[in-house]
Amino acid sequence: MHQIYLETRDLLKRIEDAVENQKPLSLVRIGDGENLIMSQNTIWPLSKVLQERWAIKANRGEKGVTLPNLPLRNAVISSVKKATVVGILPEGDITINAPDYLKRPLTDQIFDHYKIQPSKICHAGVNRELARMEEFWSLLSGRRILIITREAHKIKERLEKEPYKQNIVHALTFSQWQEYRNTMKWIIAHKHSFDIALISCGVSAVVLSEQIAALTGKVALDFGKATNIILKGRPN
Repeated sequence: MHQIYLETRDLLKRIEDAVENQKPLSLVRIGDGENLIMSQNTIWPLSKVLQERWAIKANRGEKGVTLPNLPLRNAVISSVKKATVVGILPEGDITINAPDYLKRPLTDQIFDHYKIQPSKICHAGVNRELARMEEFWSLLSGRRILIITREAHKIKERLEKEPYKQNIVHALTFSQWQEYRNTMKWIIAHKHSFDIALISCGVSAVVLSEQIAALTGKVALDFGKATNIILKGRPN
C-alpha cells in the first residue's frame, strides 16, 4: 500500500480542506502509552506491560486509563486502522520522554502484528507544532470549536483570549476512559453545533478523534500535550 508522509504544512492544508468542505478528518497519534495499550496480551504478556513505568502511573490514576484493559486495546487498534492520518514517531525520536523500545520499534511490531497500514502518516509530535503555528489558529478563527480535555474550562478561557481569540462553543471535561460512552452520546446529539474538535485526554483521544470524525462527519484532532503549550508555553 502506498503511504503518504505529510509534513505539518501538508496536514494543515488537509485540515483546512476538510473544514471548508465539511469532510470528516481524524488525526490520531501514537506514543509510548498507545503502544503499551495496543501491545497488551499480544505483542507483550500482560505481566511485562504492567511492569512499565507508564502502566504503573496509569494504575495510580495518572493516565486516565487503568490496565489491563483489552476492550480499550481493541478500540485503539480499530481507530488507528480507520483514522485519516496517523502520527507516528520517527526512528530515534527525542520529542517524547520514554525509553526507545516503547517508541517506534514497538509501533512497528504492533503494525506488523495487526496488519495496520495507514495511508497517511505524519510526525506524532505534530500537535505541538500546530499549537505554536499562527496559520493553524487563523485557520480555526471563526470556526465553532469543541474542546475535550481534563481542564476543559481553563483551556476554553485561555483560547478565547489574545492571541488565540477562538470561538469555543463547548468545553467537555474528560479524564477517564469510562466517560467515553456518555461523551460520545452527547457529541452525536450535538453534532450540528461544532465544526472541529480538539481532544487532549491521553490514549482515549485516539478513539474519540476517530469516532467523532466517523460519526459526526467533522474534523477531530488528537491534540495531546498541545494543551500544556497553550496553558504553560511548554509541552510538559
